[in-house]
Amino acid sequence: MLKKKVKNICCIGAGYVGGPTMAVIADNCNYLNITVVDINEERISKWNSSDFDNLPVYEPGLKEIIKRVRNRNLFFTIDLKNSIKNADMIFISVNTPTKTSGFGAGYASDLKWVEASARQVAQNAVGHTIVIEKSTLPVRTAKVIKQILISSFDEEFENKTEKSFSILSNPEFLAEGTAIEDLNNPDRVLIGGDEEDSINALKNIYEKWVPEDKIITTNLWSSELSKLAANAFLAQRISSINSISAICEATGAEVNEVSNAIGFDSRIGFKFLSAGPGFGGSCFKKDILNLVYLCRYFGLNEVAEYWEQVVKFNEWHTKRISKLIVEKLFDTVALKKILILGFSYKANTNDTRESPAIKIVKDLLENGAEIIISDPQVDPDIIALDLGIEENVFKNGSGQGKWRYHKDIYEAAMGVDAVVIITEWKVYKSLSWHKLVKVMRKPAWLFDTRSITNYEELKDLDINYWSIGNSNYC
Repeated sequence: MLKKKVKNICCIGAGYVGGPTMAVIADNCNYLNITVVDINEERISKWNSSDFDNLPVYEPGLKEIIKRVRNRNLFFTIDLKNSIKNADMIFISVNTPTKTSGFGAGYASDLKWVEASARQVAQNAVGHTIVIEKSTLPVRTAKVIKQILISSFDEEFENKTEKSFSILSNPEFLAEGTAIEDLNNPDRVLIGGDEEDSINALKNIYEKWVPEDKIITTNLWSSELSKLAANAFLAQRISSINSISAICEATGAEVNEVSNAIGFDSRIGFKFLSAGPGFGGSCFKKDILNLVYLCRYFGLNEVAEYWEQVVKFNEWHTKRISKLIVEKLFDTVALKKILILGFSYKANTNDTRESPAIKIVKDLLENGAEIIISDPQVDPDIIALDLGIEENVFKNGSGQGKWRYHKDIYEAAMGVDAVVIITEWKVYKSLSWHKLVKVMRKPAWLFDTRSITNYEELKDLDINYWSIGNSNYC
């Protein structure tokens, strides 16, 4: 292997992982020149925009870093060929959605963008290049990437006799909404690989701000599996507490008190024990389904069924909330207005992938409701894409429900029959319910799927109240 000092880094993919990760590396390692490349011209344009409040990724603290490092040692471009050619180290951080057709549909990851990226690296790299898996990938994807890179020596690519590659796995363990904090102060950094020099080259970068004892090295396959397993365990905890919330509503217990009591057990802890409308985001469902597919491939059907049940329960739980809303509103939401507070899958991000809001809103639309949606960061165009329905258009033109977006919550609440809190945005914790109840149609309802409102402030108001995991208020 050719030893080479790392000076130039290329990241393929300017999304929720690539953009923030490279920004933090650039901020901590000003001796590196980092280029983030993406084929999406609109996304790159937003990264390069002078409007720092309109970056394609919303994360607290991100815009301040971008202001410091952009055009200093962090650059965003669509020039894929030259970005790869100049790089000593390349991160592959592209989308790996679940396949929607073909073998493995509904479970396996679609690796077309990973493969396309590997082929671009094979074609355009010069000298020795360290290639790093950053996307969440199925176990042994590194083998596929390696085969593609090795095949470049048999094809008529430019500079083919002057290139060599080593492959590392460096999965991200970010929680959207706290990604910058997670990157600056990670629980651990995981590097998987078989070549010590390449591992040390990446390790040396992280050591500029991460304590050495938090940097873990493994083989490639352990690193890839660790990412899937970590997300599966976290998703399992969310589904576990959500299952308890349903029992609480049936028995008179309060889920916040139960989760608090459980959390004091040092073997369990408090994290991921907040009941809600179900887990969302780009990773949990996808990674569990990847794990299910892998288990079935190796004939571990009972293990596959165990993990698949976590996904099935999550879907049941979200549907349970949709049904409950309809039942409480006299078994019909036709011709009724419902205000949805929050469309991102969690607070402090504009990511809507697999958001529970999508499923709940679709259920209510299918039952004929008129939906008003408010979210401090999600663009109405993204909502339209997620729902598959444009604003103020009856669903399928069949007379079923329609939706519209409204930024101002108090104006949006005029004449609504119910308010549904789906995302735990901080602003929703300080709303004036006295003011909101006055403009709602009676009998009015509040459905709090995050248990962030205070019943003591609501009990004297003319509003019916349901909070997840509590039976006393409904």
